[in-house]
Amino acid sequence: MLYRVAPFLSVTLSVVCLFSVARAQQTESVETKAEFTKQEREAAAWQAIDARPTPAWWRDAKFGIFIHWGPYSVPAFSEVGRYSEWYWMDLVNPKRRSHPFVKPFHDRVYGENFTYPDFVPMFTCELFDADQWAKSFEESGAKYVVLTSKHHDGYCLWPSKESDLAWGRPWCSTNSGPGRDLVGELTTAVRKTDVKMGLYYSIYEWFNPLYTADVDLFVEKHLIPQFKDMVNQYQPAVIFTDGEWDHPAETWRSSEMLTWLFNESPCKDEVVINDRWGKGDRHKHGGYYTTEYGAGLPNADNAWEENRGMAHSFGYSRTERFEDYNSSESLVLMLIDIVSRGGNFLLDIGPTADGRIPPLMEERLAEIGDWLDVNGEAIYGTTTHQKTCQWTAGIQEELGKGNYRVQYDVNKLLKNPDQGKARKEAVFTRKGKALYAICGLFPDETLTIQDVTASQDAVVTMLGRDEELSWRQVGSDVVINIPSMNPSKMPCEFAWTFKISSIE
Repeated sequence: MLYRVAPFLSVTLSVVCLFSVARAQQTESVETKAEFTKQEREAAAWQAIDARPTPAWWRDAKFGIFIHWGPYSVPAFSEVGRYSEWYWMDLVNPKRRSHPFVKPFHDRVYGENFTYPDFVPMFTCELFDADQWAKSFEESGAKYVVLTSKHHDGYCLWPSKESDLAWGRPWCSTNSGPGRDLVGELTTAVRKTDVKMGLYYSIYEWFNPLYTADVDLFVEKHLIPQFKDMVNQYQPAVIFTDGEWDHPAETWRSSEMLTWLFNESPCKDEVVINDRWGKGDRHKHGGYYTTEYGAGLPNADNAWEENRGMAHSFGYSRTERFEDYNSSESLVLMLIDIVSRGGNFLLDIGPTADGRIPPLMEERLAEIGDWLDVNGEAIYGTTTHQKTCQWTAGIQEELGKGNYRVQYDVNKLLKNPDQGKARKEAVFTRKGKALYAICGLFPDETLTIQDVTASQDAVVTMLGRDEELSWRQVGSDVVINIPSMNPSKMPCEFAWTFKISSIE
């Protein structure tokens, strides 16, 4: 009997095992198919998102103002060359390069038991005047503004119920610190001008209890509803996301948020997005590509934007001295070089904790605005020429290759090159048939624009002066006679624009 049972059991177990294997294979096949379908849906969503044209207003705008402002503006402290808005992380993370610099300062000035959230009551913003800020932005010539609605510390500059709930404390500017809706006030003020209002939004939050415990729960209960709340309340014309690098876009459910943004949100037709939506997705997905403290991209194949502070930090840093700041001249040269290659320039200011734009930053904005008052025709609404620039003799070296914190000495590039190196004698922009040649050094006697044929009835002028300039076609070049001018009667500082009204 045992002899007969054993084979039976053996066969039965074999059948069961085979059935289990088949069932497992079938289950695996279903799961693989479901995953494959999910991947297909994700790919299709991104294909649709990436196919959406970048709204023309943003491509025409060229120049915007970035604003980093929050509780980190209270200590306003960083190692020179680093970011003050990372103060909290630098304070508590021993692995951070700046930890040995920030921690002793913090303990000495505020005390070892003083935590980052203790800065919030000191973030008072009592001198914040939204209309004065908006006036300064408009006079700078900027066409859009991007305010940090929430940085990586998670502190919101608008009333966010998700923020208070997740953190278990008041963690918004309306119920702590200034007791004001800073996003709302600035949005209202900016929209009284012709400047577009945009918002920066950090996808992740360093120490949010939901995020550190369960990223999926964070996305479901915090990220998505908070993002939609921000968009519904303020209808930003630009959304600059950041802090995407911990997880892929699938984890953040970015395509889901963007599909809603472009199809259902109140700003769906106007809004412009950047490329920071998931780990590894920069220069791959989004409305425009970003570079940071670099030189931008070589050309205009994709919409792109260089963003940087006036010195080394985005947030205001009291450690930065006068010599750390770029001059107004350098900032203007960056603008014209970036625009000539088809990019936009997003220049950051870091307001103080009491709500002021530091006077040095105000001065820089005003002087850029003075230059654009004269030369804006060669910047706004322009496109690239077939050649972005014209070099002098010497070795041509495009400084600043790369996407993040790379050398970009624009003065060497357009004004004072090292011995044996060439400089950009002129950078070019186009508006229809009109060609603009912008020179960082004022030309001597003549300016020869190479490989350009002007129309017979073309008029050549210098922006900011009324009279026409004499010119002649010499083979494939246009030679412009440069008038002698009293320096005190120059129409502008820093760079000069020569316009050929029509080229073939």
